[in-house]
Amino acid sequence: MTTLSDRPQLAADKDTGRWWALVVLALAQLMVVLDATIVNIALPTAQADLGFDDAGRQWVVTGYALAFGSLLLLGGRLSDFFGRKRMFLIGLVGFALASALGGAAQNLEVLIFARALQGAFGAALAPAALSLLSTTFTQPAERGKAFGIFGAISGAGGGMGLLLGGVLTEYVSWRWCLYVNLVIAAIAVAGAMVKLRDEPVRADGKIDIPGTLTAVSGLVALVYGLANAETDGWTDRMTLGPIVAGLILLALFVSIERRVAHPLLPMRVVLDRNRGGSYASIAIAGAGMFGIFLFLTYYLTVVLHFTPIKTGLAFLPMLGSVMLTATTAGSMLAPRVGPRPLVPVGALVAAGGMLFLTRLDLDSTYAGSVLPGLIIIGLGLGLVFAPTQNAATSGVEHRDAGVASAMINTVQQIGGSIGTALLSSFFASRVEDYATSHTPSAQLALEAQLAGYHTVFWWSAGFFVLAALVAAVLFRTGPLDTDPDAPPAMAH
Repeated sequence: MTTLSDRPQLAADKDTGRWWALVVLALAQLMVVLDATIVNIALPTAQADLGFDDAGRQWVVTGYALAFGSLLLLGGRLSDFFGRKRMFLIGLVGFALASALGGAAQNLEVLIFARALQGAFGAALAPAALSLLSTTFTQPAERGKAFGIFGAISGAGGGMGLLLGGVLTEYVSWRWCLYVNLVIAAIAVAGAMVKLRDEPVRADGKIDIPGTLTAVSGLVALVYGLANAETDGWTDRMTLGPIVAGLILLALFVSIERRVAHPLLPMRVVLDRNRGGSYASIAIAGAGMFGIFLFLTYYLTVVLHFTPIKTGLAFLPMLGSVMLTATTAGSMLAPRVGPRPLVPVGALVAAGGMLFLTRLDLDSTYAGSVLPGLIIIGLGLGLVFAPTQNAATSGVEHRDAGVASAMINTVQQIGGSIGTALLSSFFASRVEDYATSHTPSAQLALEAQLAGYHTVFWWSAGFFVLAALVAAVLFRTGPLDTDPDAPPAMAH
């Protein structure tokens, strides 16, 4: 029997359980985000070890992106139907086993297959984690703090992957860039078994087969075409064909979703202004982010001759500034003012940091030229990620929490694919134009690449400005709505 004196202790235990649940969910998110960059650092070493060409190297990255991006909506819906904790655990265990397979790969085919499996299980894991976060923290103040921490992990994880990948590749083996997921997953599984619990499953759950087929095939075609644009150019039929086919299939998907009784993606999820603003802002900012992680990495290694570890360490100040603004904006500002003033300001600050990087030269130093830009970009990204992730799952009907969460990762994946293709194309064109219009010299190749980096940084700044404009127009003014039907807690 519970006495009055026991109630404060029970409430305190319940609060502690929710925050331990956040640790578990953040670990899972970290594993998924890390994997986007940690393997990139290991690829050159893996290529030399297994003896595959540059085309094969691209498919190690693209295989993950295709599976992850195309299956996210299905993964989100499955978590709504079969239980979020269940899908969370399936995603964790599957991701770990796929990572073990990739780490033990003795040829390119097995490595690509393992990466595709990682993407498939990541598509089950990521939406389940975010929807569990959404249904665990329902009070505005606590929710703001939780999404601030979760947003900081999302924004900083890519840079952490660069650092960890550099350390593991240089001092252990490229294979440990995959094996490390076994350690993270084991801790997260143990925590999930203790600190997370399932919620009631919908009795009327049905899978929208036509919507699933058109969504998956459309997203696969779109991501595949964008990946080909980087190597084959925008006018090649292997680029244009899949992109056009993907857009047609996605248009058909929207048409189907407006008519079926149990849609994979209910239009009510995306037509809300705050959620629509979140999805659009994340997609555009995701495109701009690749100007930081991909091409600044090239600059540090090619021009400044940084080692993999030194390159990873170079991004740490940006991670610190992301975490600073994500946690403060999430815990103090977002619950009071909502995302409308925060996201545009954050995107414009990030754009300012990218403009700072356009001043880089062949004799620039890290401390004087790179570091200030990274800190400014990080401060801006922290104001973008935490409020948008919070807004994307606020006020959503409880039955749609999984698919609403999945849309965040889907648009970020598509935005990143578009950004990679566009920025790589702009970089290659600028390098070629510079090389052909200048007198040959000993430093011409480096000068041409520097011109390419400047072009990419300008375009990335433009993406962030566009994200700011979209956020200012689409987001509603005022604090976010909450779901009155959401359970008060989903943790012990």
